[in-house]
Amino acid sequence: MKNLTFIGILLLALAFLLYYLLPEFSVVKLFEPINLMGILAGIGIGLIIGGIVGYVSKGTALKQEEKRRELKQLRKEKEDLERQAAALAQQQTVTYTTDENQNPPNY
Repeated sequence: MKNLTFIGILLLALAFLLYYLLPEFSVVKLFEPINLMGILAGIGIGLIIGGIVGYVSKGTALKQEEKRRELKQLRKEKEDLERQAAALAQQQTVTYTTDENQNPPNY
C-alpha cells in the first residue's frame, strides 16, 4: 500500500511537471474548469484502482495468515502425537522387559 501511495504522488508530480513545461503555463489556468475536471478524474481513477488493489492484497494476506495458523496447528498436533508415541513406546518397553532371575531357564 505504501508503494501505491508513492507511485500516485510520483505520477501527480510528473503530471504537474508536464503541465508546468507547457509554453502557456499559468497558475490561473490550472484552476480552469477543464483542468480541474482532468485532475479530479485522475484522482477518481486512482482511488478506484487503489481500492481494487487494496481489496485484493488484503484478501491474499488473510488467506496466507489462515494457512500459517493451520500449519502451526498441524505442527502442534504432530508434536503431541510424537510425545504420545514416545510415551507409549517407553511404557511398552518397561512393561515387556523380563527379569532373568524370576524366570530361570530350564536345562
